[in-house]
Amino acid sequence: MTAPSHSPSLPEVSFYVLATHDQQQRQDFACKLIEKIYRSGHFPYVLTDSAEQAEQIDKALWTFRAGSFIPHQTYRGEIPAFTGTILIGGENIPEGWQKIVVNLSSLYPPTTAPTERILEILDNSEACKQAGRQRYRHYQQAQLAITTHKM
Repeated sequence: MTAPSHSPSLPEVSFYVLATHDQQQRQDFACKLIEKIYRSGHFPYVLTDSAEQAEQIDKALWTFRAGSFIPHQTYRGEIPAFTGTILIGGENIPEGWQKIVVNLSSLYPPTTAPTERILEILDNSEACKQAGRQRYRHYQQAQLAITTHKM
């Protein structure tokens, strides 16, 4: 028996490279991407570097678009009562939210199952691009399929 040509246990990685240095525009893009994922029936985990960054994304998801509703909350170790909730937090991604990871942090998300997609959003600042390059190399070494979208 031969193994399938594409291993379903390896996630796909998409880099979205923004032309701006503006953190607000990066956050707005992240909110639009999270909304698109939610509208397609998925509930991603939004990986952040700090509680402060998690709170900023939490607030932005309430206000980025008038009339938009995306069920979400910051993750503080407790699983939400409603499973159709987007969680925002640090590196301890709970079971059930590992399928799609929107990475706004400098951390390395899980590169094995059950993670299926990792979405990286980079702005044009040197620090963000440098950290993104390191994660790109990490994903290459893990032999993940990577696509890059220049926005």
